[in-house]
Amino acid sequence: MSRRRPLQVIQDAELVTIGELVRLSGARYSTLKFYTEEGMLHFEQEDEGLTRRYPRQKALAQLDRINGLKKQGLTITEIKNTLLEEQA
Repeated sequence: MSRRRPLQVIQDAELVTIGELVRLSGARYSTLKFYTEEGMLHFEQEDEGLTRRYPRQKALAQLDRINGLKKQGLTITEIKNTLLEEQA
């Protein structure tokens, strides 16, 4: 079992695990996993089978964007479409 990194180290890290992203964002693990599987939250992975690493700043900004769209009353499908349009 790997050791848990201190919060200060996580806050300064370029890449974080999903568990660390949970700690930083306060979102539930299942929510982040769902966003990842739906293509709404992107990760980096060098080789198959390795731990997914999320670019900390981009991931937190994306979660803020998703939460903002949810507060506007958009559905998941509408949020996905909005995010895709913004990436184009």
